[in-house]
Amino acid sequence: MGVRKHNMAKQIKEAKKGVAFAKLTGCPTSPRKMRLVADLVRGVEVEKALQILKFSSKEASVNVEKLLLSAIANWQQKNEDASIEEANLYVKTITVDSAAMLKRLRPAPQGRAHRIRKRSNHVTIVLGSKNVEESK
Repeated sequence: MGVRKHNMAKQIKEAKKGVAFAKLTGCPTSPRKMRLVADLVRGVEVEKALQILKFSSKEASVNVEKLLLSAIANWQQKNEDASIEEANLYVKTITVDSAAMLKRLRPAPQGRAHRIRKRSNHVTIVLGSKNVEESK
């Protein structure tokens, strides 16, 4: 490996040091409903986001809360020496993509059938540290 590639790899590794992510795949909630919850916590500090999700009446907020806790645990695994309070963690990005759809048939009048599409989604949360970004 050349010197430039080696230096670039080091820079990328250092940039990823303050970032942690978690993925939830195949969640049986429609992406549209999940995006409503995701929009509540995008760009918010982690502690505040957990409180928002805890007291939200949406059913999708339970899954997003678990995913956020998982992302926090992943960040702690990467940065064992740092504390969460000093790092100023926040939800850097949260994306909701559609997943596989279960297609079912429901009987309709006059011998017809209507298709039911049971949608599911993939959610990805990326946490960032404000302290790391300020030092750059």
